[in-house]
Order: sequence, then C-alpha cells, then structure tokens
Amino acid sequence: MKPAAALTIAGSDSGGGAGIQADLKTFAAFEVHGLCVVTSVTAQNTRGVDDIFDLPAEIVGNQIDTVIEDFDVKWGKTGMVSNSEIIDIIKEKTKEHKLNLVIDPVMKAARGSSLLDQSALESLKDFLSVAKLVTPNIDEAAELTGIEIETVEDMKDAAEKIKGLGPENVLIKGGHLEEEKIHNVLLYGNNFIEYETSRVPVSDVHGSGCTFSAAITAELAKGKNLRNAVKKAGDFMIDAIERRLKIGSGLESVNPMSNIWKLVSDEKEAENILKAAKRLIDNPEFVHMIPEVGTNIAMAPKDAQRKEDVFGLTGRIVKVSGRPYLSGIPAPGGSEHMANLIMSVIKHDHEYRAAMNIRFSEKILKKCRDLGFEIASFDRENEPKDVKTMKWGPDKAIEQFGKVPDIIYDRGAVGKEPMIRILGKKSTEVTDKALQILKELDK
Repeated sequence: MKPAAALTIAGSDSGGGAGIQADLKTFAAFEVHGLCVVTSVTAQNTRGVDDIFDLPAEIVGNQIDTVIEDFDVKWGKTGMVSNSEIIDIIKEKTKEHKLNLVIDPVMKAARGSSLLDQSALESLKDFLSVAKLVTPNIDEAAELTGIEIETVEDMKDAAEKIKGLGPENVLIKGGHLEEEKIHNVLLYGNNFIEYETSRVPVSDVHGSGCTFSAAITAELAKGKNLRNAVKKAGDFMIDAIERRLKIGSGLESVNPMSNIWKLVSDEKEAENILKAAKRLIDNPEFVHMIPEVGTNIAMAPKDAQRKEDVFGLTGRIVKVSGRPYLSGIPAPGGSEHMANLIMSVIKHDHEYRAAMNIRFSEKILKKCRDLGFEIASFDRENEPKDVKTMKWGPDKAIEQFGKVPDIIYDRGAVGKEPMIRILGKKSTEVTDKALQILKELDK
C-alpha cells in the first residue's frame, strides 16, 4: 500500500529542533512519507541562529518541480521563506502544480532571530492568497494585521483580516496568550471554531510552530478534514511538548517522535516487568512474601510525566493453591496505587523508577537490615485527611531519611495492611532484592 506523502518547503535547522527536520519527523510520526524542499540553510542550535544562507530561488523552484513530477503529493506546507524571490517562486510553483498549501508564516526563531527580510513582508502577505490554510502565531498575526492581540476576540479580528488577504482558512495559534488554557482559533470558511487545550507548564520551546503546522498537513495529506486535522494536531502537540527534549544548553525542543519512542519504551517496560514477575512466580517459596492484598511490580518509563505513564500489573501476584500466581499483565496505568508511589519517589531521584510490595513482618524487616538495605518508614496514623497514602507516605519517608532508600515500610492502620515496599532503578532490580530477602528467610 502506498503511503500518503506530504511536502515541506522550509529552512534547514542544523540543531534539528525546527524547520524541515521537525517537519519530516512529524510527518513520520503520522505515518506520512515526507518530501522536502530546502529554502535556506541555517547555522542554528538551541541557543539561537548564528548564520543564514538562502538558496537561489531557481534551485528552490527546481526542487519543487523535481519532487512533484515523481511523487503523488497533494499537500505541502511552508516554513522559513526568507526573501521575496523565494516567496515568489514558491507561489508560482504552487499554482502551476495545483498544490494544496499550508503556509506557516515564520518570521522569527524561538530566540528572536529574524528569519524573514523586512522587505519581504508584503510579498509574504501576497503569498497567503494561494494558501488553503495559514497558521500564524499571535506575534505573526499581529505583524500581518497591525492588530494588538490580547484576547480571543482579538484573535478572531486578526483572523478575519488575514482572511481578507485571500487564503481559504486561517488558524491563529494562541500559545503566546497569557492564559491558563491555550486557545487556537480557526476561521473555517466564514465560521469560527475554537480549540481549547491544556497548557504544558513550560516558558517556551523550540520547534512548536513548525511541528503543529506539519501535523495538520500530515492529517490533510491522509484525507482528513480540516476541523479534525487541527484537533488531532493539537492533541499531538500536548504530548510532543510534555515529552520535549532537553538536548542542548538553550531552549528545550519539541519532540515530534515522542509517540513512537513511547511505543518502543512501553514494549521494553512491559517485557522487563513480565520478566521480573516470572522470576518471582517461578520460585514457589515466594508465596511466603505475598501480602493479603497481593504483590504488584511497577516501573515508570524515563520520560514519565504522570501516573498514567507508569507500567504496573493489571492483576497482582496472588496465592493460589499454595503457590504464587500471576493474575494480570503489565500495562500503563496497571496499578494506580504503585504509580502514585513511584511518582512520589521520582520527585526525589529520577533514577529510582521501579517498585514492588511484599508482606510486612518483623522477621522480614530484620532480614532487610541484615542485608544492609537502606530503610525508611512512615506512620499512617499521621496521614493527613483527603490525601492518598502513596502520595504522602513515601514522600514523607524520603524527606526524613534524606534520600531514596531501598525499602520503605509502614506498620498499617485500622483496615490497612502493613507493607514493605522495595525500591530500585529497574523492575528486575527490585525483584533481585526480593529474592535476596527470600534467600535470607530460608536460612
């Protein structure tokens, strides 16, 4: 089956966070084959743009011809188009090849460096007339219209004014408005559609504009309608920003491949937990360490942002006919209880991403001490009301101990079984510790 194809016409970012590099990664994340036409080459990193070399307009035009004559491409997008000559040739080729175009009117890099000659602003405005969609951010929309944008209503006014320049549709990205939520406003024909998404707590990131417009283009290339394409792209951006890359010494970069990386990471986490659980159930004596509520094993991926990212067993290791029995499979969100524990631990040391629970007894606790494990505890009697134990207890124990220990235990409370929790950097590490304890118990 031939995949959908999409074309990016933009500048090259040598730091890989924006430009054609971000666009191609985004296309790939949407299972779209990416084609590219380079307009400019930048010497750029996460700290800023050091130099720019614009390719001759003729070369830009030749790239477009060569790509379109061979590939079945219906949709493309533009990013950095820095001068009038480049803008004019792209406009000419868009008409010639009847290319459906998303124009992202890039004017500045994330750090403020200019990516558009001031003399080319009028050419850029004229260029918008060939667009199926224009996707300016707040600053770009203000530059195109002269409207000071401070509210959603201002965004609508600016969208109407940009629509007057000739594009079929206008999407104004509201990420730069100082509001708790992000409001994106789409002027779809003559109707406004507002999209509200959660704001990721980060001051600024590199490549967000390129990635958002590329995500929309990818969906359009697959035949999706514009309304749904914008919604899908907005959801995609939340994850791409939450799992942003701290790759350089300057701005963090959007990660368009976050979903792909997560799939690979998730498969590894599931395999590790299953391997760890199998080691326990293969040892009949482990049944003596299983608490009444059962044993769970959990581990967070390195980029875990919330408890739903943490892998745990959907059913615990329980006692069946005097033997340990695995009653579930590893899955993200498999155990909310263990996920709360791990997310509390990660706040103190991100290396400690795995945990399991075993039965509490004074004998088991003594064996933990004999093995030289570092041990901390909390008292459920001191637990504040309306607070989940696994959010409060481990946090309190680690604070008092001064670092993340090997073991955190509590002696229970009315209706609450006492418990020992083993912490480690990997799920196989915590099961190793459990089996060491079991070996000591057999002596």
